[in-house]
Amino acid sequence: MTEPVAETHPYENNPGAARLIALSDGIYAIAMTLLVINVAIPAHLDDAAFHKALSDALPNLGAFALSFTLIAGFWRDHRRILTALPTEPAVITRLTLLGLGLVALLPFPTALLAEYASQPETVALYAGAMAAIHAVHATLLLLTQRQVHPSPASSAAAARRRFTAQLGSSVLIFGLSVPLAFVNTEAAMWFWLTLIPAHCILGRHPRRLPPQ
Repeated sequence: MTEPVAETHPYENNPGAARLIALSDGIYAIAMTLLVINVAIPAHLDDAAFHKALSDALPNLGAFALSFTLIAGFWRDHRRILTALPTEPAVITRLTLLGLGLVALLPFPTALLAEYASQPETVALYAGAMAAIHAVHATLLLLTQRQVHPSPASSAAAARRRFTAQLGSSVLIFGLSVPLAFVNTEAAMWFWLTLIPAHCILGRHPRRLPPQ
C-alpha cells in the first residue's frame, strides 16, 4: 500500500524495540486469523441449501479479503517504521500499543461489514477504524523523522516523507467516507478505491513534498 522506509535494522541492538516488534507480529497474526472465523458453511446440507449457503458466504469472503489485505499492509508498514528506530521512546510505545489495539479490534467491524454493509453505521465504523490506524502510523513517522533521518535532504528522508503523505491520504479518504456513508453506503465503499491513484500519485512526485 505504501512505500518502505529505510532498510536499516537498529532495533537488533535494542531489546525493547525487539520485544515491541514481536508483540506486534503476534497481534497482527491473531487479527488476520480471526478474520476467517465468520467465513463458514454448515455441514450436512442438501444441494439447494449448500448453494444458497455458498452464495450467502460471498460477502464474508469479500470482507475477509479486504481486511486481510489492509491488515497485511498495516503490518508491513508498522514493521518498517519500528525496525528503523534506533531507540524506543515511551510515546512511541504508547502510540504503537494504541495502533495494535485498533488492529486487534478490526475483526469486529469486518464481521459487521460482511453482514450489514447497507447500514451507514457499519461502513462508518469500518472506515473510522481504518482512518485511525493510518493516523497512528502517520504520527509515528512524523515523530521519528529526525531520529531516523537527521538530514532532510537525503533520499531516504524524502522517501519517508512520501510514505507519510501516502498514509495521510489514507486518513483523508477513509475519514471523508465516514460522513459519506450516512448519505450513500455504496458510494462510501467505492470511494475507498481512490486510495490506489492517490498512493500512486504521491509516490511518483516526491518533489511536490517539501522537507518537514
